[in-house]
Amino acid sequence: MNAKLDSTIANRPVTRQTFDEVLVPTYAPAAMVPVRGAGLDLWDQNGKHYLDFTSGIAVASLGHCHPVVVEALTRQANTLWHLGNGYTNEPVLRLATALTEATFADRAFFCNSGAEANEAAFKLARKYAHGKFGAQKSRIVSCYQAFHGRTLFTVSVGGQSKYTEGFEPLPPAIDHIVFNDIEGARAAIGDDVCAVVVEPLQGEGGVVPADAAFLQELRALCDQTGALLIFDEVQCGMGRSGDLFHYMTYGVTPDILTSAKALGNGYPIGAMLTTNELAKALNVGTHGTTYGGNPLAATVALTVLETINQPAFLARVKEAGAKLRATMEKLAADYPQVFAQVRGAGLLLGLVTSEGWKGRSKDIQRAAEAHGLMVLIAGMDVLRLAPALIVSDAQIAEADRILRLSLDDLIKAAA
Repeated sequence: MNAKLDSTIANRPVTRQTFDEVLVPTYAPAAMVPVRGAGLDLWDQNGKHYLDFTSGIAVASLGHCHPVVVEALTRQANTLWHLGNGYTNEPVLRLATALTEATFADRAFFCNSGAEANEAAFKLARKYAHGKFGAQKSRIVSCYQAFHGRTLFTVSVGGQSKYTEGFEPLPPAIDHIVFNDIEGARAAIGDDVCAVVVEPLQGEGGVVPADAAFLQELRALCDQTGALLIFDEVQCGMGRSGDLFHYMTYGVTPDILTSAKALGNGYPIGAMLTTNELAKALNVGTHGTTYGGNPLAATVALTVLETINQPAFLARVKEAGAKLRATMEKLAADYPQVFAQVRGAGLLLGLVTSEGWKGRSKDIQRAAEAHGLMVLIAGMDVLRLAPALIVSDAQIAEADRILRLSLDDLIKAAA
């Protein structure tokens, strides 16, 4: 029988080697293969336990297989999955209502990922500017070391050349400024700019928080020039900072906000939020998506939103964030030869390596994984921690214990 038609393929053993045999090599995943999760606990094919401080790159913010989310998903899976975009559905209407009531926004557009949410935001900005000011107002200003997605448009806006090399020619009329450089922003943002795009907390670029004065100046410059201010909160939003969205922490309101990752806790969904006036620019037929806002995704996202957007839940996130930061600052102080700084906000922190350990964040990540702790990197000089928002003090202490054990091993090996 043709292997491609083998009905028993679902039960066939697969290993990490299978990845190298059948998948396009866009990633280099770890040697172990996780198979089961609950909360912040994961187990691999061999039954080894891991404490997960990645939450799937800030996605599973309620942890793996959260029972309330599982119940909502199962209920909707037995009711209605998908409709073409010639129809609306009750779950998406409820989700849009909840998001607009919880934020500055009046309107929501749903899609399947952060990249698609940003793509929609950038298209909206150009469409609105073209209609109001003319085609000459089309330039987009973003920041170096930003990350806004992997489509050709969003990766070009991102400002990291390592992600655009070999994909030229890139979309035109996109410029970049240094993050937190107010003078650079003033020089770059002129009357031909339709949008300024920024992450209030850069994630992939090294877990770098925005200065409040920088965001305030971007808001003022956009007001002066008629440009739209877009906040990419795909990684830093949905409660990770201790507020529902990070713009609330700063008190600077954007014109457009994008969300994804934690919005679905692992179920693919993205959202672009904006105002009534701007939303009019995307009238019927100007943009769309086949799967965006389907009943299954919308049901999951509403459940996640309603769970996170509670005063007690967000207060605990702030408490846990303070605990994690204090713990990591003590670790950095105890290992000054390895770490120079701890930065970030809430439960998204970056441990910046010292001069002698630059380029070795991946080594630290691998050592921690060998001892049963999953962590992230943000470039080769930053170890990134993004545990689920339900992380306990005991789990923070355990992560600290494993990190210390891992660092001791690395230091001993280098001696």
